[in-house]
Amino acid sequence: QVQLVESGGGLVQAGGSLRLSCAASGRTFSSYAMGWFRPAPGKEREFVAAISRSGGSTKYADSAKGRFTISRDNAKNTVYLQMNSLKPEDTAVYYCAADSVPWRLGVLSIRRADFGSWGQGTQVTVSS
Repeated sequence: QVQLVESGGGLVQAGGSLRLSCAASGRTFSSYAMGWFRPAPGKEREFVAAISRSGGSTKYADSAKGRFTISRDNAKNTVYLQMNSLKPEDTAVYYCAADSVPWRLGVLSIRRADFGSWGQGTQVTVSS
């Protein structure tokens, strides 16, 4: 498994930006697709963004498209989530996650059940 530690959360005004980071332990980081999730009100964690092992493929939730950008630096064992044009409804704890299967074949997953390692989360609060 991969150990994950998120950072970069904080308080920002609506329209502002934040960059979340997720540092992973181990030498096999590049073998895992990575994702970001956040809880929906009264619900389980929902998908925000995902990135393939190489970084060549990305997927976004409709709520994130055009505003958020996921990226990774395999040399630094780190995945990022750049969040721009933040809205109050983006307020949540953001969790970084690693695919439960290294070198998973097929399309990039956005299913929460396919991610097996989770960080502790970082709080993002957007004020209106």
